[in-house]
Order: sequence, then structure tokens, then C-alpha cells
Amino acid sequence: MTRRTGTGKGYYMISAVSTKYDIHPQTLRLYEREGLLAPSRTEGNTRLYSDEDLQRLETILALTRELGVNLAGVEIILNMRQKMERMQSEVNEFMAYVKTELARGLGDWEQRLNTALVPSGHKDASKDAGL
Repeated sequence: MTRRTGTGKGYYMISAVSTKYDIHPQTLRLYEREGLLAPSRTEGNTRLYSDEDLQRLETILALTRELGVNLAGVEIILNMRQKMERMQSEVNEFMAYVKTELARGLGDWEQRLNTALVPSGHKDASKDAGL
């Protein structure tokens, strides 16, 4: 297995990945041609698979081997997963914004209530108004 220096992340050559997952290197190349995997390349054009690439490959293999999904189905599923993750991130950002605004709004309401309350010295306010 090969490591790129200085990044702190693991990068693996195609031979190591094919051995680890019991998959032919041509299958990995096919996955790349189909757009399912996008390994980085060295200056010498050697494919290097990151830990993220391996996680994606594990998903692909689970879908194809265990569930019998074809490559077109795998592509659709992976795209939908990516969209769902993006949407979840947007929902999380929105919820954080709402929480911030609510917290600020509650502080504003407390301030408004405190300034709106007029102390009444136990007198009947209707008598003071001449009613």
C-alpha cells in the first residue's frame, strides 16, 4: 500500500485495493469510467484510492454483491445519497439559524416586557383615570 507523504491520509494503489476487496483491477477501472469512483492520480498517472474512495467502493460492492443492484442503479442510489446528505446539511444549517434567532428573539421579548410593565402602586388605576 502506498501513502502520499504529508497529507496524513491513506492512499492505496489499484493492486492493493483489488486484493483487499477481491475485485479485478479492470472492475475498478470500469467503476471509474462509469463515474462511480474518482481516484486521484500521481504525476505518473497511477491511480491512488483514498479512504473516502474505499468507503464509496464498499457501498458499491454491497449494492452489487449483496443486493444485486446493477451499475445504473448504483449510480442513482449514490447520487440520491449525495443529494440527501446535502439536504440534511442544509436542514442542519437552517435549524441552527432558527435556534439562534429564537434565542435572540426571546431576549428581545424579555426586554420589551420589562420596559412595557409599569409598576402599579396597589392603587386602583380606574380611580386615577377619573372613572
